[in-house]
Order: sequence, then structure tokens, then C-alpha cells
Amino acid sequence: MTSTAAVSADVAIPSMGLAERVGQFADVMATIQITGNDGAARDVHRAMGEILAVLKSLRSRGGSLYVLGNGGSAAVASHAVTDFVNVGRLRATTVHDPSILTCMANDYGYENAYARMLSVLARPGDALIAISSSGRSPNIANAVKTFRGIGGIAITLSGFARDNPLRGLGEHNVWLDATDYGFVEIGHQFILHNLADRLRLDV
Repeated sequence: MTSTAAVSADVAIPSMGLAERVGQFADVMATIQITGNDGAARDVHRAMGEILAVLKSLRSRGGSLYVLGNGGSAAVASHAVTDFVNVGRLRATTVHDPSILTCMANDYGYENAYARMLSVLARPGDALIAISSSGRSPNIANAVKTFRGIGGIAITLSGFARDNPLRGLGEHNVWLDATDYGFVEIGHQFILHNLADRLRLDV
């Protein structure tokens, strides 16, 4: 076990000063990439407009938006749903109520819990926002696959490895080039806030 004092001077330790972290976060947000399920990179501004169009269409049709994640990403999902319902006027919900989630996890395995719920709740033309910082959570990937099999439109948010599995599963895949959980989670929250605010302004 290595003490802090014994850490080599050439080991890079990220600065935790607020001003430095703000700058680092701005750098992360500048890395946003959006791809289709074919893996082809798309113009970020245009792709965000297309995601917004999906949500506007959903609102006009009275369809449902499901938002899900694990841990910190589940908290991001809950916050996003508050914004989508309150200011975006979307029929939006999370699916991580403890009773139903633990029921499904117990009966079908945690990796299938979200997929099982969506197989009952979702309808063709509904939309899903699936959030995973690493993009490697099997239950999130399985949920997206099931949702698309129903005929829904899937939007994924991930970070970490460029080739993470989740990044290739949605119609719209938003990725941040960072391995810092805090930056990825806050970046995802920022993106979702932007979408909700644009829905409120309808621009």
C-alpha cells in the first residue's frame, strides 16, 4: 500500500481547484460527439436538433418518454424527468421505483429488470433516454435493445471508452470523451437541461 507521500513526483494528479475544474469541464463539453447506430459521426448541432424534433413529435402525439440509468445516472434521470414534465410538458417518467425495480430484478435478474418493465410499458413510437457513464451496464444495454424491438426511438448518453457498447445501440448516441464520473454525469445533466429548456422555448 502506497502512502500519499510516497507517490512519485511524475504521477499526474488532477487539480481539484474550482477554477481549474471549471476549465476542465468546459474542455469535456467541447468533446461532445453524436453518432447514429451505424457509428457514423454527425454534426452535433444538427443531431441535437434531430433529438429535439423527436421530443417535440412525442409531445404533440402524446407519446411517452422513459429515462433510465443506474446510481448517479439514475439521479440524473430523475432530475431530467422533473424538467421534461415541468418545463418541457412531456409525458415523461423514470422506471426505477424501488418496489417494481426490485421485483423485476428478483424475478428476471438485474440485467433484465429495465428491459422487462419496458416490454410491458412502452409502445411503438415512444422514446427512451438511456444514461450510462461508462456505457457498459448490461441492464441499460438490454433495455435499449428491447425498446427498439418494440418500435421505440432510443437516445443514449455515455462517456468513457469511445467504443463502449451502449454507444452503438441508439438512433442517437451522445458521447463525452472523459473518464471522470463527475464530469460525465454533470455533462449529461447539462445536455438534458438544454433539451428541456429548448422544449420550453420551442426553439
